[in-house]
Amino acid sequence: QVQLVESGGGSVEPGGSLSVSCLASGSTFNRFAMAWFRQAPGNEREFVAAISWNGAVTSYTDSVKGRFTIFRDNAKNTVDLQMNSLKPEDTAVYYCAGRISYDNTWRAPHEFDYWGQGTQVTVSS
Repeated sequence: QVQLVESGGGSVEPGGSLSVSCLASGSTFNRFAMAWFRQAPGNEREFVAAISWNGAVTSYTDSVKGRFTIFRDNAKNTVDLQMNSLKPEDTAVYYCAGRISYDNTWRAPHEFDYWGQGTQVTVSS
């Protein structure tokens, strides 16, 4: 079993920056494709960014391209999301998710087997 624990997040004014981090337990992290999702109140959980098992391939939803960066450190079992130029519409609970895969095509929540508990990101003036 793998457990994912998010940290970071918080509150920031529009235009500011925040980062969220996800720490995975276990020794198989380097076999996992990882992703970040977010869910705002009343909305469905949506894909934000994904990264392949070795960090070589990343992908983003259009609304965060150029502002968010996903990266991982397999030696530390972490995957991070750096968020810049934040907007009020980025406000949500952010979740990290993972599945054992050497592919990087997974985008839907049901395609991921492991989830963290979520961390709140609030962008407001």
